[in-house]
Amino acid sequence: MYFISMRNIFCWGITFFVLFMSHSSLAGGITLAGTRVIYPEQSKQVTLSLRNTSDKSSFLVQSWVENANGEKNHDFVVAPPLYVSGPNNENTLRLIYNGAARNKEQETLYYFNVKSIPSVDKSKISGQNVLMLAAITRVKLFYRPSGLAFLPAQAPEKMRFQRTGSGITIENPTPYYLTLAQITVGGQKLDDRMIAPYASENIALKKLSNNEVKFRTINDFGAVTPEMKAQLR
Repeated sequence: MYFISMRNIFCWGITFFVLFMSHSSLAGGITLAGTRVIYPEQSKQVTLSLRNTSDKSSFLVQSWVENANGEKNHDFVVAPPLYVSGPNNENTLRLIYNGAARNKEQETLYYFNVKSIPSVDKSKISGQNVLMLAAITRVKLFYRPSGLAFLPAQAPEKMRFQRTGSGITIENPTPYYLTLAQITVGGQKLDDRMIAPYASENIALKKLSNNEVKFRTINDFGAVTPEMKAQLR
């Protein structure tokens, strides 16, 4: 890893168009390993790997953390917050929690953001108008207290599904954020959704053909888990 110096021969564009991306690959060659970050309370730091897959271009890379409302947050320090990634470089970021004690009874949601801006050789753009393209990737960051009642892998089986007058209610009675995928209720497919700890979501549905619920979840590694089945109550 190397850092920005006054001797750097590249000119970093000030004007850019930001492309928001929901996956871990950044346009322009910067990739972030993983689609989510778990920060256990007992950890002093968590490391993240970013790789420049381009064999020709360098990028200015900036990282920061936002809270669940999308506001910049200082509960975490990212080191380094700004650096230059050369062609084919792999860089390691350190994420350090320095905030106040969080809710000990459940996870807290944050978002980890990475922005990459490609470099420009001054000699090739002299006298020209240049539009720089930047890309941002945003992944979920979960601060996980120690000593929760059970393991995260046990949480999906505790989900509850209940009929209501106009549809169903999905209830998460666990201390973990649960992302449900490939959901089918009474033969009807639902969009993927994340349910917060000890929260519920009401979903309007047309007449259901049966009481069977099928779903998968996204685990700590970003993988889709085997299908689970439940019955509407």
